[in-house]
Amino acid sequence: MALAHGLRRAGFDVVVYERDRTRGAGLHGYRVGIGPDGSAALKQLLPPALHETFKATCARPPRHFVMLTERLRTCIDLPLHPAVDEESGERSVSRMTLRQVLFTGMEDVIRFGRTFTHYEQRPDGRVTAYFDDGGEDTGDLLVAADGAGSRVRRQYLPHARVEDAGIISVAAKLPLTPESRALLPQSVADGIGLVLAPHGHTCILHTMEFPWDRDGLVKDGIGGNDADLVQRWPGLLFDNTRDYINWGFWASADKFPSDVLKRDGHQLIELVREMTPKWHPNLRELFRLADPSTCFPINIRTSVPVPQWPTGNVTLIGDAIHTMTPGQGVGANTALRDAALLTRRLTDFRDGRSSLREAVRAYETKMIDYGFEAVLASKAQTGGDQLIHRPYLGRLALAALRAQFHVASRIPSARQRMADALHTRRGGDRDQV
Repeated sequence: MALAHGLRRAGFDVVVYERDRTRGAGLHGYRVGIGPDGSAALKQLLPPALHETFKATCARPPRHFVMLTERLRTCIDLPLHPAVDEESGERSVSRMTLRQVLFTGMEDVIRFGRTFTHYEQRPDGRVTAYFDDGGEDTGDLLVAADGAGSRVRRQYLPHARVEDAGIISVAAKLPLTPESRALLPQSVADGIGLVLAPHGHTCILHTMEFPWDRDGLVKDGIGGNDADLVQRWPGLLFDNTRDYINWGFWASADKFPSDVLKRDGHQLIELVREMTPKWHPNLRELFRLADPSTCFPINIRTSVPVPQWPTGNVTLIGDAIHTMTPGQGVGANTALRDAALLTRRLTDFRDGRSSLREAVRAYETKMIDYGFEAVLASKAQTGGDQLIHRPYLGRLALAALRAQFHVASRIPSARQRMADALHTRRGGDRDQV
């Protein structure tokens, strides 16, 4: 959708085919962190008024990144860089809210309830996409933005594989109330928490607070332009997002029962509690309070990098080409970076500075470089073959990691370097062009 906005603003005729049947359908996950890369891309792609709405509908930004033990003892508390302009800092966004923002003003561009089946090349150099309802559409360029299971990729690049990363995750959310907030240390309630536990068990904790209340009305204290933007934004009619705590628990796949991906929300919550008997009671209560209807398992997958392919009139963005583990937390930002880069290169074609294929080739050359770099870095940080998941050496690795954080937390310069590295990894101080 971000790409569609950018191309439409550049004067291109764009159609988006969406599998979901309605604007509010689907469970699209919970928090996504938009770092400097993603913020810069959205500023480039969205109409200025909609970009202001995007900023107004973000949750309160996190102030800390806190690494904890399973007993809720702090290993290190890293201050996150505050935003000094609209392209810096870390923004917390509900995936459903962002989806509604990106749909805004594009109602005539989207075709809901349409599932892609295959494409065919035409003699005139164009490409025709076919859908399961018997419909078809022809254009100059087909862009695969259809995720890790991309049907376009399977046809276009059958050798480009996606493989299991050896990690299973269970995610859920619960309403943010005074009672549930009290279960978290204050620094985690104000930021992001990462629990590192024995057996490679890990849990991410996000606290999401939005400018609107349970009734969808602007909260007291949200004033000025932001309040006006939220009140006038039609997307809130399709968005049931309210303040919540989101947790995601993961471990190597061999730690889970073989049927984990088939279990329902109630069973998954009980499973997580069974796997964490010695965790702090507050964490176990957060698990128990989760809404079963929001709880789902994920088999974490990752792309296998491939050499650059001959350029045609089909290309790919986001997870369709570089699915990555959440290890670096840059998957969504990399997809937005793709959208901004492809828009710039196609604008070169519009202005006569390149042919269509030259524009796509220039996009793919750069995207393949940074996209697969992020894939490998993410897998190295969150993969089932990491030392921390091994039966005996894992405990030694965890102890060494905690000791490293303990020392760094007491040396201001080391603590600052770790905070700066988080910022840089997510696109801070990096050239977008």
